[in-house]
Amino acid sequence: MEPTYCTTHLRSMADTLDIIGGKWKLLVLTFLESQTAVRFNEIQRAVTNITPRMLSKELKELEQNELIERRVYPTMPVSVDYRLTDYGRSLDQVLFALGDWGKNHRKRIMRVSVGVQEPVETV
Repeated sequence: MEPTYCTTHLRSMADTLDIIGGKWKLLVLTFLESQTAVRFNEIQRAVTNITPRMLSKELKELEQNELIERRVYPTMPVSVDYRLTDYGRSLDQVLFALGDWGKNHRKRIMRVSVGVQEPVETV
């Protein structure tokens, strides 16, 4: 691998992690990927253990990066929902690949922890 490619690739990975990294953003994006439009409380129930303050922060950052859209409706009281943008949906393959890797990793670790030493399928 050429040093220029490696440096460029590392920079790209750092940019990606700045946008979708952290404990919560990938979980929020994964949940929104399977929904059409959801309200704040639905996201909070699905992404367990996230505080309202942290969820609000993560949603604002995802919206600033154009991965999600926040829609406000002029009802009484005002209602708001969130949905992935088309740009956010461009992460679908990444989210599925990470989920598949995590599933295989869990199987592998569970087998090792109970003493079974057999190869695990990779996706």
